[in-house]
Amino acid sequence: MIRLSEDAILGLMAKFRADSSPLKVDLGVGVFRDAHGNTPVLECVRAAERSVLAEQTTKSYVAAAGRAEFNDAVADFVLGAAHPAVRDRRAVTVQAPGGCGALRVGAELIRAAAPASAVHISDPTWGNHAPLLGSSGLRLLRYPYYDASAHRLRTDAMLEHLNGAAQGDVVLIHACCHNPSGADLGADEWRAVVEILQRRRLVPYLDLAYQGFGEDVDADAAGVRFVAQSVPECLIATSFSKNLGLYRERVGALIVVGNDASHAAAVKSHVLQIARSIYSMPPDHGAAIAAHIFATPELRSLWMSELAAMRGRIREMRGLLADNLRRLRDDDGYGFLRSQKGMFSLLGASTQAVDRLREEHHVYMTADSRMNLAGVMPQNVAYLADAICRVMD
Repeated sequence: MIRLSEDAILGLMAKFRADSSPLKVDLGVGVFRDAHGNTPVLECVRAAERSVLAEQTTKSYVAAAGRAEFNDAVADFVLGAAHPAVRDRRAVTVQAPGGCGALRVGAELIRAAAPASAVHISDPTWGNHAPLLGSSGLRLLRYPYYDASAHRLRTDAMLEHLNGAAQGDVVLIHACCHNPSGADLGADEWRAVVEILQRRRLVPYLDLAYQGFGEDVDADAAGVRFVAQSVPECLIATSFSKNLGLYRERVGALIVVGNDASHAAAVKSHVLQIARSIYSMPPDHGAAIAAHIFATPELRSLWMSELAAMRGRIREMRGLLADNLRRLRDDDGYGFLRSQKGMFSLLGASTQAVDRLREEHHVYMTADSRMNLAGVMPQNVAYLADAICRVMD
């Protein structure tokens, strides 16, 4: 049997751990870090977990669809309780093992319903999108999205590509905090994309992995809500790894919006059959924690406060790095860092420059120069800016 290549992110993590330099900077792995470099357990999660454990009387399975109160709360959180799809029961939600599990279940649903359809994914996109969707047997195509050298959206090229997509094709769209670029669609771009989705009868598949990490939980879901009320059907994969810090608990959900309540219920039956064939039952502990937070006003308020603090820290580090680079370069060529959203941005460096950052300066990022800005600290930002200038000039 041929030995497979190591996963790029996991390999980068191993190299970082093996580096003994006190100067090393981790901008690679996609987890939130506080100002001390820790990925914290939120206080709202600690409180909810205590209650869940105290009240728990069994470890038996919950249901194939997961915890009902979690699913109901997720639909309200993502779409809004007053959204037409929720109000008319056209939205069905199934708990999944993280956002990855949701994406894969959605891919299997597409393959079962329309095996000839292509899925259009952004260029660039998150590194796991292609294996998660493509290994289901779906054909993947890439639409232009972001110019890493010019640090801007490729809006015209994106719209031109989507305008040529075949009827029934699926378009995977990052709902907010685009990974890896940090460059999100604005209101005008969302309207233009929706017009094409409607006219070309394309099916949107929205990946909402970072709700609350951009502007706030409602603003970050605005594109999703607009799409869901504008087209007859869509898929939404959501995750609570980032905004609740439940990385290892694997808490996610797949929301499917159908033409009507009957259609949505029929689709749900297929989703459950697919889930049964992959993982049988979803894990419950993280979903129970999330459901408890959703249902407890004091904990939900605490969560929003802690989420705002995480969002604020990332925004502060973006500005601090951009300011340090501006002082060193005497220009604002990295000003895009301030306006982009979420944890990630593309530095726009060559693979050779990325290698030099790692080998000469102990700065770790993925080969495409994606930076996790949550890895920037007040104590390392000056060193990081200097290292970037040394390899980019």
